Amino acid sequence: MTYWTLNAIFLAVVAIVAIVAAVRIRSTRPWVAVAITLGVLLVMTAVFDNVMIGIGLVGYEPSLISGAFIGIAPLEDFAYAIAAAVLLPSLWMLLPAGSRASGAVARPEERA
Repeated sequence: MTYWTLNAIFLAVVAIVAIVAAVRIRSTRPWVAVAITLGVLLVMTAVFDNVMIGIGLVGYEPSLISGAFIGIAPLEDFAYAIAAAVLLPSLWMLLPAGSRASGAVARPEERA
């Protein structure tokens, strides 16, 4: 199994959850925040993955990667950042509002 095959499985699940969240929320505002976060996360992934690979902390089986790189980091490595940046906010948006607020500081309208 190649890294792209493994990524495709995980990213398919992420896409399904994100589509369900987008249909239920019907607002573009949260997705703007997700896009900004994704951009920052991809830049950080590029920097730190290149450092980790460069010093030999992690490595990849050459026969399992596509051969496309950003620096010395294989392109496949960025799928995990994409999955995290999209899946976590999508799940958060799907949680009932009461579940999200439990244990958190009370909203201004709840303080009285």
